[in-house]
Amino acid sequence: MFRGPLLGIGLAFSVSLAAMDVAQSQTAPADQGTLRGPDALSDVIEQVIDSVVLISTSEDVDGSPGEDEDAEAGPRPDAPEGGPLDEFFNDFFERQQRGEGGGSGRQTGEGSGFVIDASGTIVTNFHVVDGADRVEVAFNDGTKLAAEVVGRDKETDIAVLKVKPVAGPLKPARFGDAENLKLGQWVLAMGNPFGIGLSATSGIVSGRNRDMRTGRFDNFIQTDASINKGNSGGPLFNLAGEVVGMNTAILSPTGGSVGIGFAVPASTLRPMIDQLLKFGEVRRGYIGVRIQDVPPEVAQRVGMQGTGGALVAGVIDNGPAAEAGLKIGDIITRFDAKPVTTSRGFQRLVADAGVEREVPLEIWREGKQVSSQIKIARQAAAGPAGAAENAGVPKPPESTATIMGLDVAPLQAPARGAFSIDGTVEAGVVVVAIRAESPLKDLNIGIGDTIVEIAQRKLASPDDLSRQIEALKKDGQTSALILVATPKAEMKFIRIPLP
Repeated sequence: MFRGPLLGIGLAFSVSLAAMDVAQSQTAPADQGTLRGPDALSDVIEQVIDSVVLISTSEDVDGSPGEDEDAEAGPRPDAPEGGPLDEFFNDFFERQQRGEGGGSGRQTGEGSGFVIDASGTIVTNFHVVDGADRVEVAFNDGTKLAAEVVGRDKETDIAVLKVKPVAGPLKPARFGDAENLKLGQWVLAMGNPFGIGLSATSGIVSGRNRDMRTGRFDNFIQTDASINKGNSGGPLFNLAGEVVGMNTAILSPTGGSVGIGFAVPASTLRPMIDQLLKFGEVRRGYIGVRIQDVPPEVAQRVGMQGTGGALVAGVIDNGPAAEAGLKIGDIITRFDAKPVTTSRGFQRLVADAGVEREVPLEIWREGKQVSSQIKIARQAAAGPAGAAENAGVPKPPESTATIMGLDVAPLQAPARGAFSIDGTVEAGVVVVAIRAESPLKDLNIGIGDTIVEIAQRKLASPDDLSRQIEALKKDGQTSALILVATPKAEMKFIRIPLP
């Protein structure tokens, strides 16, 4: 279903002749410099076409449901309700949702994929095969083979399939270096747009490291190569014929390509594929901290140059970070010998670092750099720990006080149930409503957020918050730093003005 403008994707055979300098592929071999722009495309297509596959799926709608019971929402990650990402990963065609013939009892879908080893391993999107009880793969030579899903990861929208070749080894695609892609560099997308068959489009890299806020590990390549419904799971090639990404979504007000497409980078694909092949699942790292980007005022206060790093806003009791001695207010600058520039980048570093490993850690604490070691644990399945299990929708709690235009209530069962507040948020003051006259209404505070601390003092009730604000005002303070937890226990420091 495609209500929203950001959709799952595919590819059509057209060449976009962008009026700009052509950037040479950074992942190309030494002789690749002779292949520039449109002149190279036919050679690249000929080189890679046998590695690209078309994927057809079907599901018995009268039988047992798949992993996701909501066939329309499918595997879509959490996204802002009604926003441009509302339909990000819905890629089963609307024209096929009722099944062929309109009353067959089966719903079908189509997507794309690519071969990664000669013995029959194929990669596609999670949402292409999610819920399917039959998957078929078609090759460029017309061969069709039944496929088995051997591993899948919803968070990165990756699935790995296996087929048994019948006419000799398959032709695998090679992975390239997505980390060194440059803006303006030519790329080629291939896949099965609208189910019409194997097609190709070209364009340039329009952006990198795009965070579309559909999941914790967003890190998309943006391209203007024409991508449409059905391209989901297809490869994005550089001009060396190497896979630099997997086409996953488009941003579109019409449901068709408008030149804003997104691909999961190869640097994300490769470690996920390795784990899916080895374990049938992804085993992500976990160290037990809540983090956020470093606000400029915090960096200035602790004497750190710049705002790079990840600010520790919470430490989980008895977790790896607690055992390593991390404290609230520490700024993590390096992890596993890699620089930390943002909190989201740090999340990916930890998740991809493997488990049961001890790695070096560097933090900025009290004006100096401190080195330590931390052992990476395994991250539990995604989902709010200790969130309310109520089947119905609880009634929002009544506020017990209004402070600076915020209607607030203590963090007790009614508030926890109404906003599904993570069980690891143990105390604080819950924001029930934000009044129009509030001086805080334009800050990053939302309904259902919990104010955990103010000026590093923990809060247990609205009265605590009122007393602390009055005490700060008497001390001549004109602003204060509060620690706020979202319902999913994501922590953030926010500086608020004091009346």
